[in-house]
Amino acid sequence: MKLVRAALGAGEGLLDRALCVVGTIVFSQIPEFMQQYLQRLGGHLDEARRQLAQFRHAAEQSGLTLDRLIHQTGANADPAVAKLGVVMTDAVARVNTLAAAHAAIQNAAIWTRPFVFLRHVDLGIAGATWSVFKPAVPTTVEGLAYAALGMVVLLGVYHLGVKLPIARAVRLRRERAGSIRAG
Repeated sequence: MKLVRAALGAGEGLLDRALCVVGTIVFSQIPEFMQQYLQRLGGHLDEARRQLAQFRHAAEQSGLTLDRLIHQTGANADPAVAKLGVVMTDAVARVNTLAAAHAAIQNAAIWTRPFVFLRHVDLGIAGATWSVFKPAVPTTVEGLAYAALGMVVLLGVYHLGVKLPIARAVRLRRERAGSIRAG
């Protein structure tokens, strides 16, 4: 029985260490993924702004504001021209959405950034970021803080969600067995 307990104790210590390593590695990549996402988001924002600038330039050359060009184009009887009004409206909305997301994520505090990221995430950009994601060794305070948080979270889940319930069940089983023998 002592040999089994010693083996289980050694296994538990190894599991604790493995969870520390896994938590540290996984959570330390969160800031890196958000950084790579922000770079990709910035590229999308630059391209959307470039497209919007072309629409503004076309409006100026026609002696119109962009809003007026959008309205006139959208009201055109030719369906192909009217659809161009929708494209311009979508371009304005896209620039506004991307700019708001970029500013919100970039300016978020270290502990709120994941929540701000989730609130503003563009799933298409996130998927494209994930497809080329390159893990990195965290050398920033943020990366190290997330690594420590990952270690604490996984150890907490293990100890409170696995180890503690099993220990309670074993203790209750022993108490029941002892009361049955005593009775």
